[in-house]
Amino acid sequence: MEANGNNRYVYLVSKGLYLDAVNYSKNNQICVEINVTMPILKNNQSEKLYNSSTPTVSVIMNCLNCEKYLREAIDSVFAQTYEDWEIIFWEDNASKDGSENIARSYGRKLRYFRSDVSLPLYGSRNLAVQEARGKYIAILDCDDLWLPTKLEEQIQLLESDEEIGLVYSDIISFSEKGKERRSFEFKKPHRGNVFSELLFENFINTQTVLIRKEAFDSLNTPFDGRLIMSGDYDAFLRISYKWEIDYVDKPLARYRVHRNSKSWRDGRKLVTVEIDLMMDNLRKAVNEFDKNYPEEIRHLKRRRDVQLSLLDWENGDRKNARTRLHFYVRDGISYLTLYLLTYLSYRYFFYPFYRLYTKNLMAD
Repeated sequence: MEANGNNRYVYLVSKGLYLDAVNYSKNNQICVEINVTMPILKNNQSEKLYNSSTPTVSVIMNCLNCEKYLREAIDSVFAQTYEDWEIIFWEDNASKDGSENIARSYGRKLRYFRSDVSLPLYGSRNLAVQEARGKYIAILDCDDLWLPTKLEEQIQLLESDEEIGLVYSDIISFSEKGKERRSFEFKKPHRGNVFSELLFENFINTQTVLIRKEAFDSLNTPFDGRLIMSGDYDAFLRISYKWEIDYVDKPLARYRVHRNSKSWRDGRKLVTVEIDLMMDNLRKAVNEFDKNYPEEIRHLKRRRDVQLSLLDWENGDRKNARTRLHFYVRDGISYLTLYLLTYLSYRYFFYPFYRLYTKNLMAD
């Protein structure tokens, strides 16, 4: 037993487990408050106490029938060199496999929740964020992995500058066949005020982010529950408008690429709708959005219209496909080429090129 101030004691119960006790009097009775703490030893520094009731980082994990890779994902959190964290494990009501038993086997640092009704991903993610007690929030899908120093290296950046709302990093994409690829192997990502750059390209992988809870709180709603594919991108855009963004220039996570995780055709349909929803959100969050970001908006609309033209072309409506593309033929040779190709059969020209282009994406 070690005294620690007046009427406060820290008891060593067993190796790695302490009880922090404070006694006081109330209504002529002696009362004792007890809090469980765990030591953190890192880089030969002096011992620190982990406070289980107020972790620094809350790790959000949403689950729907995710038992196949779940242990790998959770183990990668428990392997972090920075140990002051909790996992908010939110399982959807429609989940029917053994994910709950796996999650509950990890003890009290993993807080298990199950929704009363089945919800889309970003509706569930909002509920999980509401349960977070940490100063910072990270997100990990149940089939992906973190490298051991992820939290340690990113927290240093957030602690060094209160203007930074989000930190991300490079990531390694990998397949079951063992193929790997880094996102930023040949280019460097953006940092600082990146709102404009992020409108042109979503270069932030969700598995790599560590977000200041205050940045989430500055949004009316962290995630738009109407979105299916673009909810993270939408949230990152709104955060980047209000906060600075930084990154760690090395891979800190591994992203598992699945074949047919979402069909390509369904993905194109969703993108065309969700780009409009994201622009509506930005008009509400960004002062004079249309006036101040005309080129970025044009890029988003072009991305939407190209996908719509591909759907028209695939469905045999080549005239409407060209109508959508006509506005962009001067933007670059690729758009002019696509416009001319729509005079020909989708089956014999576009689809083979697409398969050749994506063959390198490891999911074949």
